[in-house]
Amino acid sequence: MKFRNFKHIAATCAMLALMGGTSLAQEVTLKLGHLANEENIWHKAALKFADEVKSRTEGRVAVEVYPNESLGKEIDVINGMQLGTADMTITGESLQNWAPKAALLALPYGYKSLEHMDKVASGDIGQQIEAEIIEKAGIRPLTYFARGPRNLSANREITKPEDLKGFKVRVPNVPIFVAAWQSLGANPTPMAFSEVFTSLQNGTIEGQENPLALFKSGGFYEVQKVINKTEHVRSWIYLTISERSWGKLSEADQAALQEAAKSTQAYERELFTADEKALVTDLEARGVKFVEVDQAAFAAKAKDAVLASVPQDIRPLAEQVFND
Repeated sequence: MKFRNFKHIAATCAMLALMGGTSLAQEVTLKLGHLANEENIWHKAALKFADEVKSRTEGRVAVEVYPNESLGKEIDVINGMQLGTADMTITGESLQNWAPKAALLALPYGYKSLEHMDKVASGDIGQQIEAEIIEKAGIRPLTYFARGPRNLSANREITKPEDLKGFKVRVPNVPIFVAAWQSLGANPTPMAFSEVFTSLQNGTIEGQENPLALFKSGGFYEVQKVINKTEHVRSWIYLTISERSWGKLSEADQAALQEAAKSTQAYERELFTADEKALVTDLEARGVKFVEVDQAAFAAKAKDAVLASVPQDIRPLAEQVFND
């Protein structure tokens, strides 16, 4: 009788141990959707992050990467992260639709250099931005990537603000961008990235403004042959995870994701530095002309509108960026 009881207890313990082992080995799959194509360094960085996560969690967490808006448009993915139908994305100033301080990620003519941008992104202002995104958007930045300066593409040279009168330019759905281009005399048109090529092709818009990497990956060189070097926005973008998904991870796996993100940031910066140099050469070979513009004139005309479009409660932070 005692022997039978012992066997029963032993079998129960073995079953519980097996169940516990199965639970520990069970994978969590995170879906990461972004707007860039497979050649873009964001996608390469996302794949690097997926590899780092798999290695650092010993396979407990898998990251599936969906480029080309295949998981949805940027705003749709953000909404999905809040609802629980998506887990991760690469996003930036679009978050200001929920967290106003995210407008500071991309202040037109606010950041004078890459070094200036890094100082802000990794400093006190950057920490305030991240905290507000977590609190108000339910999305957690894991790290940030530098973005190349945004330039204005067209099929003609635009060297001074007066050349922009009535110019129909696509902008992302970012209020501060709309305000800046309106102040310069243009007619800004918010539009999803996936719609830009066709809209340029059929004349719905006359130009667009993006970093060179997105100009190339979007194939815009096929329909736009002039890049006017406005360099009007230097900015950064976040690799993010929803708070819903973050909360489902163990503390150990959360730490692993943070370390994976840190390693990915260093990898992305190496790609970014090399890519910015190569992009000019590549686009020139495709027949694109780079035109110098009067950046000081653009900056002077846009500054007041930029500051005015920043919510009043964070305007002192924007002024701090401009005056730094």
